[in-house]
Amino acid sequence: MKKIILLGYMGCGKSTIAQKLSKATNIPYLDLDKCIEEKANLTINEIFELHGEIYFRKLEHEIFLELLQSSDDTVIGLGGGTPCYANNHEFLKGEGVISVYLKASIDTLYNRLIHNKSKRPLIANMEEQEMREFIAKHLFDRSFYYNHALHKVVVDNKTVEKTVSDILEILA
Repeated sequence: MKKIILLGYMGCGKSTIAQKLSKATNIPYLDLDKCIEEKANLTINEIFELHGEIYFRKLEHEIFLELLQSSDDTVIGLGGGTPCYANNHEFLKGEGVISVYLKASIDTLYNRLIHNKSKRPLIANMEEQEMREFIAKHLFDRSFYYNHALHKVVVDNKTVEKTVSDILEILA
């Protein structure tokens, strides 16, 4: 069993890159947030509103472990916060796990997120400067967890295809 785990901050390209990587490797792709929504029969926003973040993080941890324990080869895209809770970062170096941190600069993330921030509850109502500071602080807080990944691929100024190619080199 092989698990290819993509992690990083929101806007780094986890979902897009995971989908292309899945096609290139012929390994099915699972988005952890979508798996959580299916299991809970609620959207992530609804889970937060109805049950709170602690409930969400417990559910996220349980489903992450289920995906890791499955016998299927899988490309798994994590939520931006997944490695930072419930010791999930410890599972980024497990047997059969190839974890890749899609590392993006504050500027890259800001420029990607500013255009679709309405779809991102954490930043939907922020002014531009506030959003840039929020991203910078979050990245700083989360970098310890993200850096537990076995591999890092910088995504700044790269096409999706180039990033996928970089990951395929790691997998070769």
